[in-house]
Amino acid sequence: MTPHHSTKKSAAAFASLAVAAALLIAGCKDKVQGDGAPPPAQVVQVTDMNLITLDKSDADKFSLVAADKVDSAAELNATGTVSPDVSREVPVISLANGRVVDIRARLDDSVKKGQLLFQVQSPDITNAFDTYLKAKNDEQLAGKALARAKDLLDHGAVSQAMFEQADDAEKNAKADLTAAEDQLKTYGVDSNRPSSLANVYAPISGVIVGQNITNAAAAGVTLSGSATAFTIADLSEVWVICDVFENDIAKIAVGQEAHIKVNAYPDKPLVGRVSDIGPVLDPQLRTAKVRIQVANPGFLKLGMFVTATFTSRKTEQHAVVPADAILHLHDREWVFVPAGENRFKRTEVHAGQTMDGNRQVILSGIDPGQKVVSNALMLETAGNQ
Repeated sequence: MTPHHSTKKSAAAFASLAVAAALLIAGCKDKVQGDGAPPPAQVVQVTDMNLITLDKSDADKFSLVAADKVDSAAELNATGTVSPDVSREVPVISLANGRVVDIRARLDDSVKKGQLLFQVQSPDITNAFDTYLKAKNDEQLAGKALARAKDLLDHGAVSQAMFEQADDAEKNAKADLTAAEDQLKTYGVDSNRPSSLANVYAPISGVIVGQNITNAAAAGVTLSGSATAFTIADLSEVWVICDVFENDIAKIAVGQEAHIKVNAYPDKPLVGRVSDIGPVLDPQLRTAKVRIQVANPGFLKLGMFVTATFTSRKTEQHAVVPADAILHLHDREWVFVPAGENRFKRTEVHAGQTMDGNRQVILSGIDPGQKVVSNALMLETAGNQ
């Protein structure tokens, strides 16, 4: 092979290697860029759900009114729970010690005064009835002895002193008999129908809110772990216990009216009165317990969550708008305020009491003098079309 041909062959081989290296480097670059480069950002336009835009011809159909101003009392809202009135809770106990043999009522039952709740088999009743029978026999014997002494005294056979002793013995026997009869009554036993069972009756009408006994359990003031077998609560009136922050305590007073909204029955508002403001603050939350006395129409249950609204004793300046300017949506109140260029913005407000002339106080959300759409429902309907 000539030197010329050898040189040509070497140059061709070098060129091939250079092309292969270039392709390899390019492939590596493409791979690195494809794995590490972030994807291009996508911008999603989100519309303001509270903003309504109309054509100019449609926007002109909705008139605006300026909010008036009024001096009204501020409102304070506080959450609370329904609790029993402790003065209307009565414990049910058995004065006779023994074993429970029959239970006629259960927890959460409604009971009437005088209704039989449970029965206790007690040796106390056996002993009391034995004492009663002995006292009855002694009284009868003393009565006969007194009658004989009276007859003998009339015939001069005994002295006045002996007659007086017989009279005293008869009176003591009567006292013992009366005490024995009262003991049986205390245990709930009829002296004419002797029994070892003590009947325990409901002392008041109400709902059983506590039960500490079961069948075959011990009952009584000395044998059981708790002397209280049942607890009956009269729920015709209940308490609403609210937590009020320290800075708001000055806004309420004992005897003040409170409007109650029950979470389970929002369409059944109630009215109560503040009966107590707790003298001790919670050191962590800085709140005081405020107690409201409320008449129970029948649907209030212990533990229910409520919202109590107090009217402050101080007046503040608030906006007033026509009632039709307020939109009630999803348990919240809204008004529409102009936002320029045929647009209206839905603004949340806190509505207060209703005034004469179909107007309503706005406690927060807008200021006096601010313009709102006079008919919010019509604008909401038009915006959804």
